[in-house]
Amino acid sequence: MTETIEDRKKRLFYLSHHRGQVENDILLGRFARAYLHQFDEASLDAYERFLGEADVDIWAWITGMQPLPPRHDNEVFALIRAEAQGKA
Repeated sequence: MTETIEDRKKRLFYLSHHRGQVENDILLGRFARAYLHQFDEASLDAYERFLGEADVDIWAWITGMQPLPPRHDNEVFALIRAEAQGKA
C-alpha cells in the first residue's frame, strides 16, 4: 500500500517529536508543527533524509558546531536553522 502525503506528514511529525535527544525533540517538534502542513513532496523528501541522520549530528549542524554536509544544504534546513535561531 502506498503512503498518502497526509500519512507521510503524520509519520514525519511523530518522528520529529520522538528523536531521543530532548533538544531535538523540542526544536524539530516545533518545526514540524509550524511547517510540515505546507511542505510539498520535494520538501518532505529533504526533511525525511534529514531526520534519518543521527541526533548528535543534527544538533551539531543546527547549532553550527559542525559544518552542514552539502546533501542537507537546502531550503528545508534553512527553515530549521531559522526556527532554531528564532528568526522564522
